[in-house]
Amino acid sequence: MRLKLAFAALFLTAALPACSQVGPAATQGGLPLVVGAGYSNFYTDWSGRESGATLWIDWNVYKVPRILHGIGLEVQGRDLSFSRTGDNPKLRMDVASGGAIYRYNRYRNLHPYAKFLLGFGSIDFTNPPSPYYTHDTRTVLSPGGGVEYRVFRNIWVRGDYEYQFWNDWYHHHDLNPQGFTIGAVYDFRHMHEQ
Repeated sequence: MRLKLAFAALFLTAALPACSQVGPAATQGGLPLVVGAGYSNFYTDWSGRESGATLWIDWNVYKVPRILHGIGLEVQGRDLSFSRTGDNPKLRMDVASGGAIYRYNRYRNLHPYAKFLLGFGSIDFTNPPSPYYTHDTRTVLSPGGGVEYRVFRNIWVRGDYEYQFWNDWYHHHDLNPQGFTIGAVYDFRHMHEQ
């Protein structure tokens, strides 16, 4: 009797994997990262417009309530030091920031998003009245938004608008640069999608 019971238990445990689900109910391919680079053109609120390079990395948060799907963190660096149109020949603005980003992922090939970043800004300038005061740094708040459009599998094009607040700048005046960035994005999240 024990031998029959042992064989029955052996056959039952061998048959259990046959009852398992064939395919997963949902998959999330790749890493939860998005990496991008772009070209920025900003009105400096000081002396004309400047252009430069922008780099960013987004980390997307999973395992959150459904209402929060699409939320993530963005880290961004921008160097505005090319194509100066104003009368300040040494004007250069650099910002490194990070914060929250929310993508509306309801559409397969189009993701509108909004972001709010907090960062550190550095500015170089000429200052004839005070030639030794030619550099300053500030905390920078940067709300913005834009849209990402898929062009091929995990490659997207991104159009971004950002408005910056450099508080208490010069004689208690806020500096408010604003501008657009156009760039390319590599999305590691969708590596296995066709």
